[in-house]
Order: sequence, then C-alpha cells, then structure tokens
Amino acid sequence: MSAANSELPPGFETLEPYVASWALVGAPNRAHRRTHSTEQERADFYNAVQPLLVPALAYLDERPLNALDEKAQRLMTLLLGFAHAAQAVEVQGENEAVHAQQRGLLKISRAVADG
Repeated sequence: MSAANSELPPGFETLEPYVASWALVGAPNRAHRRTHSTEQERADFYNAVQPLLVPALAYLDERPLNALDEKAQRLMTLLLGFAHAAQAVEVQGENEAVHAQQRGLLKISRAVADG
C-alpha cells in the first residue's frame, strides 16, 4: 500500500494488515478481540508491532492527544489493541485460554483511554 493510501502515518505501513482486526475503538471491543483471537493471531500481531512500539509512541507523543489526525488516531487505537495482545502474550502465555473463560464475566463499560 502506498503512503498516500495508507491508513497509518508514514513509517508504520507494515502494520496495515492489522488495522481492521486490532485498531478497534472502545476497550470492550479490544477486550473482545483479545478474547476471541487465536494464540497465533495474537503472536503475529505482537511480533509485528513490538519492534515499532517505541517509534510509534514517540510519534504520538509529539502531538497533542486531542489533536490527532485520523491516521494518528488509528495508530493510537492500534497500540491500545497491542496492549491487550501484549498482556496475553507476555503475561498470560499458555494460560490465556483459561483466563479468557473468566474474562466474559467482567463487563467493561468505559475506559479512560476511550475518553
């Protein structure tokens, strides 16, 4: 995808394949994605974002949060999805499936990241 057609800011085009699945608005949607993704999907997403995490955060830190353009906002929501995937990959590991069963009992109605 060319930079002009990219859904993300320049430099983050390699993350395009994950936008539809992981750049979700709303903590409940991101939690649902984590719960209903496969271990391989989470690992693939994690491995794609992890090397770009520091540059992505630096890119976003250069801009006022309330003035992010559409591409920067999409990058932000992608990183929020990454936080969910990272918890599963780094912390829960092989126990993610067990924890996912209980996660359905926890209803997220609002999150600070969602404004």
